[in-house]
Amino acid sequence: MILDLERFANTERPRWQRLEAHLARLEADPHASLKLNELEEFHALYQHACASLAKVAPLSSEPELKRYLEWLVARAYAEIHAPAGRAPFSFRQWFLRDVPRTCRRHAGEFQLTVALTILGCLFGALAMSLDAGSRSVLLPFGHADHSPTERVEKELADRGKRLSDGKSSFSAYLMTHNIQVSLLTLALGMTFGAGTFVMLFYNGAILGAIVYDYVADGQAVFLLGWLLPHGAIEIPAILVAGQAGFILGRALIGWGSRDTRSARLRAVLPDVVTLIGLFSIMLVWAGIVEAFLSQYHEPVIPYAVKVAFGLVELTLLALFLSRAGRAAEGDAE
Repeated sequence: MILDLERFANTERPRWQRLEAHLARLEADPHASLKLNELEEFHALYQHACASLAKVAPLSSEPELKRYLEWLVARAYAEIHAPAGRAPFSFRQWFLRDVPRTCRRHAGEFQLTVALTILGCLFGALAMSLDAGSRSVLLPFGHADHSPTERVEKELADRGKRLSDGKSSFSAYLMTHNIQVSLLTLALGMTFGAGTFVMLFYNGAILGAIVYDYVADGQAVFLLGWLLPHGAIEIPAILVAGQAGFILGRALIGWGSRDTRSARLRAVLPDVVTLIGLFSIMLVWAGIVEAFLSQYHEPVIPYAVKVAFGLVELTLLALFLSRAGRAAEGDAE
């Protein structure tokens, strides 16, 4: 029985506040953990809060204090008995920690996508240089209908007016189309990686043919200003999709693993889903940049500004994928 309620509350309140501080930390960061001494303190504070609630509960004159203690004890109980490994999803933790760690964990597959794309680029450029007839086969989206110089003159005369009332719809189209291509590149990993191999090489061949066509026609500066702002993100996004496709292919083949095929696929599924999320975000950003920046040329936007923008994007992306989440990896070790 409490004889002096005010004195009781003043004595116990520091413990309640300390328990609140622990709960606030755990609820703010689903991946946070307590050290052994902190766990012991947390448990002791929880017991004190339960005892305080038991003493206050019979007092009908203190409904607010009773509700506060019930709220505090319920939160602590939920933290103590929460299922292990089922913390609430945190987009911030996923993006800043899980995404770059997943990319680095499968660095071999990413290096393979880069190598295939480069080989495709070399093939496309070589085919263009040796066979003029390949221009109509390799160049997409009507690029073969006009020379690069003719297109540049048309773009410079237009000054982005053709998109003045349709930038949002054009951006949405680019996002949808590029995400569909990326998902196809990923899904073809179910052909034991062969389909992903072909898609990456083919995309590289198209890119190499376009680059050769513009450079050979003396339009290299225009090409950089047009391609780099969105391509600095769009091309790596396709590579990430290919990376996910090769992860699927490797799981299906199962080199050096005694697990069943279904077990191998279940094991890589979280990483594949993470990579899908990554390249989808990248392609949304690339679609916005292509519609609102890449399609505007000098004198509307100087080439130097567009090239610098693309280089900054590429640098930040490289730093993010190579450095982000390193502290978390150290903690895991």
